[in-house]
Amino acid sequence: MHFVVLSSSRGTTFQAVLDAIADRSLTMQCSGLITDRADRGCMEKARRANIPVVIIHKNPDESREEYDQKLSAAIEELTNKRTNEQTSKPVLACMGWMWILSPWFIKKWKNKILNVHPSLLPKYPGIHAHEEVLAAKEKESGMTIHLIDEGVDTGKILMQKTCPVLPEDTVDSLKNRVQDLEKEWYPKVLQMIEEGEIQFVD
Repeated sequence: MHFVVLSSSRGTTFQAVLDAIADRSLTMQCSGLITDRADRGCMEKARRANIPVVIIHKNPDESREEYDQKLSAAIEELTNKRTNEQTSKPVLACMGWMWILSPWFIKKWKNKILNVHPSLLPKYPGIHAHEEVLAAKEKESGMTIHLIDEGVDTGKILMQKTCPVLPEDTVDSLKNRVQDLEKEWYPKVLQMIEEGEIQFVD
């Protein structure tokens, strides 16, 4: 089995996945990274690890579906360059992918798109999870690894892990604690998929 990473961020969790590949605690193979700009931090991390990189620029006049068609073609090209398993569809591992995926893309890659969200879904979906957790004076937060469907953070939950919310927490301190969970568990979930402990891929 293999996976393609979609990231338009610094690549903090991506680096944890690369480290797991390097120490062989993750045996699923990474076929490549797709990002949207050459200045993304994830790009340098991929290059240091000799992971193929494809940049798919978003043009201002493109619709979501037009962009996602280019994205899908790049995923298929990365898959076809593999020397084995050429007919198998990869797991798509979103790690800080900033673009909302179109219904067309989600249908085409149904049950293949993995994402991590910084809250205990279904609580606090969307992009302001840490702020909302703190405003609600929650005693705990955490992260959720889930499948992407047509809704906003509504896909099937595969794994959740919790951490405390401390009285002195700021958005940044809570974010760092939750990110530590993401870095620990994203590689582990990929390995569980590889070993068949988590089954969602058709």
